[in-house]
Amino acid sequence: MTRKKKRSGMRRPTLQSVKEKGYIRDNVFGCHLDTLCHRENSTVPKFLEKCIRAVERRGLDVDGIYRVSGNLAVIQRLRHKADHEESLDLDDGQWEEVHVEPDYSQKVSFMKDLIGCLPLPNHDTMAALFRHLLKVIEHGEFNRMSVPSVSIVFGPTLLRPQTESANFTVHMVFQTRIVELILNEYHTLFPSQ
Repeated sequence: MTRKKKRSGMRRPTLQSVKEKGYIRDNVFGCHLDTLCHRENSTVPKFLEKCIRAVERRGLDVDGIYRVSGNLAVIQRLRHKADHEESLDLDDGQWEEVHVEPDYSQKVSFMKDLIGCLPLPNHDTMAALFRHLLKVIEHGEFNRMSVPSVSIVFGPTLLRPQTESANFTVHMVFQTRIVELILNEYHTLFPSQ
């Protein structure tokens, strides 16, 4: 018998039969909620229950919970494991820092290095503008301008992305935080001013 005839006599297994045997597992992410719950014979996805337990066990007191963006590589790895592994263990240590943010002193040091790299006109213009903004804030009792309010106003103006995107609200959060850091640490960032 030729190879062609042998192959035509053998039928490929159906997707459903391969899934039933456990060779292929349906995704958790991107799956319709009703389908996922039906497949898991529950009304709440098991992965969500695992995440809630893990957060409530060790994350409720973490600064930035649900506010600080997660590390994309870690999130992608977690999603892949959730989609492809039956026994995902969220307590095995590799998921401790889903959101990783440098500590405050690292941010200040990094900002100081960046500002130090600026051409002199940019550096001095930035120093003059932020020195002025600090004077505005000093009069906050009268003008109601605080570090956060000045940061909200000036962040998007001073730190515009090179190309506009649909994520302008995400950019705005970071722009505001950067301006706030510069205002709070002005004397460290511009020591000669």
